[in-house]
Amino acid sequence: MDVGWVYTIQESMHAYAANVYTSVTEELSKAPDRRFIAVEQEFFRLWWDAVATDSHKKQVRQLVKEGRLEFIIGGQVMHDEAVTDLNDEILQMTEGHGFLYETFGVRPQFSWHVDPFGASATTPVLFALAGFNAHLISRIDYDLKDSMQKNKKLQFVWRGSPSLKEKQQIFTHTMDQFSYCTPSYLPFSNSSGFYWNGVALFPDPPKNGVYPNMSLPVTKDTIHAYAKTMVENIKERAAWFRTKHVLWPWGCDKQFYNSSVQFNNMDPLMKYINQNSKEFGVTVQYATLSEYFKAIYQSNLVWDLRGSEDFLPYSTEPYQAWTGFYASRNILKGVARQASSQLHAAETLFTRYRISFPDGPVAKDWALDKLRALRWAVSEVQHHDGITGTESPKVANMYLQHLMQAMMGAEELLAALFLLPHNLNLPNNLGSRYHKKGVHKTLEQHVIVYNPLAWNITTIINITATFPSAAVFDDDGHPVPAQIQRSAESNMTYDLFIVVELGGLQHRKYLIKFSEKKCSGRRLKCDWTYEAKGVKFERRFTPSSLETGRRLLPVLNDCYKLMFDQDTNLLHSITYLQEKKTVRMTQDFWEYHANGDVQAGPISDNYIFSANESAVRAYKAVKMEIIPGKVVTEIRQHFYREKNDKDYTYSITTRVPECFGSRPRCHRLEQTYSLGPLHLNTEVVLRTSSSLQNNRTLYTDDNGYQMMKRTYRKFINNTLARNYFPMVRAAYIEDDLSRMVLVSDGAHGVSSQANGQLEVMLHRRLWNNLPWNLGYNLTLNDSSVVRPTLWLMLGSISTTSKLYHREAIELQHRPVIMPIDQPQRPWQEKKTKGSPVRLVVLPPNLHLLSFSVPGWNYSSNHNVHLSHIRSDQDLHSEPDYNRVLLRIMHLFEEGEDPELSKPVTINIKNVLQGVGEVKVLEERSLTGTWDINSLQRWKWNTTDNLDTNKEGCWSCGDDAFTVTISPKEIRTFFVHFASRSF
Repeated sequence: MDVGWVYTIQESMHAYAANVYTSVTEELSKAPDRRFIAVEQEFFRLWWDAVATDSHKKQVRQLVKEGRLEFIIGGQVMHDEAVTDLNDEILQMTEGHGFLYETFGVRPQFSWHVDPFGASATTPVLFALAGFNAHLISRIDYDLKDSMQKNKKLQFVWRGSPSLKEKQQIFTHTMDQFSYCTPSYLPFSNSSGFYWNGVALFPDPPKNGVYPNMSLPVTKDTIHAYAKTMVENIKERAAWFRTKHVLWPWGCDKQFYNSSVQFNNMDPLMKYINQNSKEFGVTVQYATLSEYFKAIYQSNLVWDLRGSEDFLPYSTEPYQAWTGFYASRNILKGVARQASSQLHAAETLFTRYRISFPDGPVAKDWALDKLRALRWAVSEVQHHDGITGTESPKVANMYLQHLMQAMMGAEELLAALFLLPHNLNLPNNLGSRYHKKGVHKTLEQHVIVYNPLAWNITTIINITATFPSAAVFDDDGHPVPAQIQRSAESNMTYDLFIVVELGGLQHRKYLIKFSEKKCSGRRLKCDWTYEAKGVKFERRFTPSSLETGRRLLPVLNDCYKLMFDQDTNLLHSITYLQEKKTVRMTQDFWEYHANGDVQAGPISDNYIFSANESAVRAYKAVKMEIIPGKVVTEIRQHFYREKNDKDYTYSITTRVPECFGSRPRCHRLEQTYSLGPLHLNTEVVLRTSSSLQNNRTLYTDDNGYQMMKRTYRKFINNTLARNYFPMVRAAYIEDDLSRMVLVSDGAHGVSSQANGQLEVMLHRRLWNNLPWNLGYNLTLNDSSVVRPTLWLMLGSISTTSKLYHREAIELQHRPVIMPIDQPQRPWQEKKTKGSPVRLVVLPPNLHLLSFSVPGWNYSSNHNVHLSHIRSDQDLHSEPDYNRVLLRIMHLFEEGEDPELSKPVTINIKNVLQGVGEVKVLEERSLTGTWDINSLQRWKWNTTDNLDTNKEGCWSCGDDAFTVTISPKEIRTFFVHFASRSF
């Protein structure tokens, strides 16, 4: 049941989804041999909270206890695997698992990842860390599946991480060519087979209960023909697997909303087959996924190994490469990532507040409601028809609406946490103040800046201003380096760049003094705020009739020398100064022209990218402006579709930062682009062409967790599109000397179509006349202007290896900027010297993945929790506000860096002492539902039979708070702090 694809969640709940759980619950209770698996929790939780009666809930508890209703995966959704980020995959699983464990005491141990468009190598690692015993996938390349099927290789043990290897391997089952739906062809009927409840009807269920395309009933006249059809299909599939047990899925999308008619037809059919098993040669039974995998496990076979290769990209036919969705609905992808980042900031800030000020005025139940709303929205959009951009326009709008509403709530929470007094006996930040007397030509604004990362950072923030002059001061009254200039987006506003230095999980308040007049004289503030002015270069036409490369203009900082060609207004080369190595490089926009007529050839749509010819240059003229600065130098390049167009269609804004603070930030070239509106049936790429000799090999990340080597492959058909890959956080190309890295604030498609080239698909606008697309309104007529951001780094392989993991995270989790007033007359605060925010700082190769108050209320002891659930006590739990969920991840692979790839030993009590005193530390599974000491996953026999239960070094120091974290490990803990009273 898709959470949001063609129809909105509300439409699906009304038309069929609520009826699925009501009717399945009632029908399972009628016969003890019936079974059902439920996958995505969002629909189930909506049903449980708003539809299910007390009787239904009692029945469900009993069915779950007996194992006849089984929750598979258990996340809020079946998440996409190509364009989702690690943080959000973990979040949506944690939300679903927390609900299931608190409510039923069950912990999913098997996956049913049948519908995502390709399979990532990160997913099996996460499922193993969550305690799963087996993984199930379906959508992989058609030609690869055919080969695996013929050679009985559809089942294997997958070691998704090259660093974790056998420690987190998992048995994986690949669905055969019939995939996850029941084969519907019946040789004796024109109707689909085995779908006796028909097809769900929208917007309302039919009042007479008669649905379209209901299968021919099982009667004495049809039962033998049904049995023969089913058995033949079972035997066909059995030939592709190694054991005598065949998984035969019964159902499909939007099924079982009338479970009575389903079971009342299948029951006698199965009975008939079993009564005639000698004739048919098979027996059949209802089974849950755990019963199937248990039978496979007990077969005790030795299984082939698969390393850290993934199954991306995915093609269904020679001209159907599902690589277009990597870039579909750029705005939705961007908002989803912004919401995730905001959630992380709000979680960490609220957690600090709860521990430090448990009786503070920010109501804990109100705060948790805001966090849960954003968790729900961020989890929901990870669905494989959500963040992928493959949904109908109204569903895309639904996702955006849910995200924006929840983000507004989180914004309110952040404001309350920043501004309300932490102790009721103290005045708040804004209440005790009065305007200074006298005549004032300056206006003042106060801004709070929060660093949501557990690292000390020095970075540049940008605040939009309406005044041409400004001076900035930190919370100690010291002047801060800043720069002000005309905005890149509007002639009516200014960009104010401020250099901020923030400790881990620290927020600081900055004072900005604005003035209508330009800064003049030798006043102190003039020395600290630089008023930058631009130099404009006339429009140049492409292709240029002039000889290029004659008039090069340098832009320098301490890391790079960028050369721009005044004859083209394009980038010409970059020299990374540390090693005095120059790389020829240019960046511009190219477009693929898509076919919209199915009669004329292969099409592109929400899912598919079909390039009928090579990309062509997307512009005919370029204008450039360079704004030299003391904080940042900005290069603005505007690309015009036609030579004499008044408005540009594309732009690149490159910010070259100067060095500030203890850690140089100059290696980060921050680029923001604008694209659109596009012409119809156009797919636009940013193409970076360089002198690097990469032989069309590139590296892209799997979900922000690990980098995958992507070697260019030639195919009989569709080679261009099948060499596109998803980029969630990072991509790079390299040769023996240099590496060029791009890190991103959202998911895109990426490819290397020529030597030295890296192209990123940033925007698509498509329409076609395929009846299936038109019937479901799966159009991508996206006329928006998109503004993605990429950061570019260039350097030696060893230098960039140290940097890009952290840079990708710093781009994702940029400082939160909260203006707490509008520019106004100066006011005087009554000085209340509060204690400074103490820092939380991790080593550079460890990342604070999660620091939150989940709120789920269950005992850490499984048996105690089960006894509570099975008692007759009131099962409505108040949230647990005292349990903190902590996750720490090692960013580096084994052998990636001589120092940063080493295991790291930390004392968590010491790390978190800036928050409070840690009293209890418990290590848990990834989603928190297992005590790690009691988690014993199945050990599958493999060709090398390595020990899968090797313990990591948990308590390697003198006390229970010392942990050692090895490369690519994600360690999850419950933390309890000593209570504070004021």
